[in-house]
Amino acid sequence: MRPLFVVEWWCVTRIVDLLTLSLLPRVGPRRLRELAGRGPLEAALAEPEAHADLLDDAAIALVTSGGARKRADEELDKAERAGIRIIGWDDAEYPSLLRRIYDPPAVLWTRGTLEPDAASVAVVGSRGASAAGRLCARSLGRDLAGAGLTVVSGLARGIDTAAHEGALEAEGRTVAVLGSGLDRLYPAENAKLAARISGQGGCVVSEFPLGTSPEPGHFPRRNRVIAGWSKAVVVVEAEMRSGALSTARAALEEGRDVLAVPGHPSQPMSAGTNQLIRDGAPLVRDASDVLSELGLSPALARPQIPAEKGDHNLLTALRHDAPSTLEELQSRCGRAIPEILGELTQLELAAKVRRLPGGLFVRY
Repeated sequence: MRPLFVVEWWCVTRIVDLLTLSLLPRVGPRRLRELAGRGPLEAALAEPEAHADLLDDAAIALVTSGGARKRADEELDKAERAGIRIIGWDDAEYPSLLRRIYDPPAVLWTRGTLEPDAASVAVVGSRGASAAGRLCARSLGRDLAGAGLTVVSGLARGIDTAAHEGALEAEGRTVAVLGSGLDRLYPAENAKLAARISGQGGCVVSEFPLGTSPEPGHFPRRNRVIAGWSKAVVVVEAEMRSGALSTARAALEEGRDVLAVPGHPSQPMSAGTNQLIRDGAPLVRDASDVLSELGLSPALARPQIPAEKGDHNLLTALRHDAPSTLEELQSRCGRAIPEILGELTQLELAAKVRRLPGGLFVRY
């Protein structure tokens, strides 16, 4: 686990000074942290040569020529015209948990509403998620948001999208962290979802300047922000090389809880989550498991799902003669999707249930 920072390294700064330095080439959060520890950033901008160990020749030339300040002014102007706020690490709205990670972003571009001390849980997983995985993530997002938590994810296809949608369905808060500029939403088909998030009390956030494209190298940085923003990370589906596992690793390095939803051993999408559980991650059946792990009240109001026969026995709800979808089983049992998935896995292992292609299940 990485040691937490002592917060004395940051001081009150003008956002234009912080932005000017953060936009310089090869000046990341760690170098900025070191600069801030030496005194006011305004002084560093006045005498950049005094910090040649942190600023290379190109950066010093940009500062002394005025080009760096011009670029910062242009970025602030573009953001204002686009309805985007730029906040620094010492802003009162900056998430307090994120500020305490090893390398917090110096600057955040935000659209929507920030609640810096809101209790947050990340729900992440594979872009190529199964139908069952998406249903599980949506259920978790809905129930966690319904319990008053902010659901954090990455706006990606698959699990991320489902988690955001679930939180919105509960009329709760959700935060989407991007690996690109806020004007270069990725994937593009989630533009409407991003607008709903920022319009319904949530926030879309990036540490990347406007115009930044979604390069592969940006997503590990995005993942560490998701992990750092959250009290815990729940991984729903993940292959062994999934980006969701990098979010889990970042969370563990910062001493945050990592939890995982189990899956059938034969499914590649479950390999990563099952490995996390084998390594000691708490198993998640539904949102109450997450709340319990965080020391919050596990009493969670489940959505009122009309049951066809009021039968909570999953095995009885399954048919011998016709495959059932997860939605049909949820309707018959009146139970949460993650809980159903967990029991289905146990029934499969006991050779009482067979999983069919297309997310269908049939009783032996």
